[in-house]
Amino acid sequence: MGISITGVQVLVSDDMEIIERVLRGEIDRFADLITRYRQHVFKIVSGHVPADQAAEVAHDVFVRAYRSLPRFSKQVPFEHWLSRLAVRTCYDFWRARRRADVPVSTLTADQAGWLDRALAAESDAQFRDQAAWRETLEVLDWALAQLSPENRLVLTLVYLEGRSVREAADLLGWSLVNVKVRCHRVRQKLRTLFLQEWERQHHDRTS
Repeated sequence: MGISITGVQVLVSDDMEIIERVLRGEIDRFADLITRYRQHVFKIVSGHVPADQAAEVAHDVFVRAYRSLPRFSKQVPFEHWLSRLAVRTCYDFWRARRRADVPVSTLTADQAGWLDRALAAESDAQFRDQAAWRETLEVLDWALAQLSPENRLVLTLVYLEGRSVREAADLLGWSLVNVKVRCHRVRQKLRTLFLQEWERQHHDRTS
């Protein structure tokens, strides 16, 4: 996509030209945008939905982009607008999907141990470090399945992808206050879930 500012400006200008041509009826030119941004969209989507659903959700993003193109304001780069659309499509995916009740009993000993460490984390920085640990992915899959679509996206964007609260708010189309409040609530929710599971496991072991 180019590194120089000049290259980015040329790309943005080229995007706008393609969009104008599509809106004038040259619908086949939309394929140029799909080719250009396919990997970008798939990278976003694959970070928010199950791997076996990523291709289908990415396809939905481009379908929505095509249908929404007449409402594209051109006040932001097309790539940024498409990124927002990708995140919101992931949000709709989880709203439409019935939550899976993933039993924590399926976790390995190392993963179950992570629950204890997460509960012992005393600061947000520690929690972010714990959540970024690669071996915790299955634990997080279980935890994420217990969250609302809104809280799931906030957790993924801010704590797993390391985006700022402002970036997350922009992608989600929410206020900064809304994202900050949800960040606080999702940490409390996860710690409650982990504590409940830890107590259940401890009770099972001692009974």
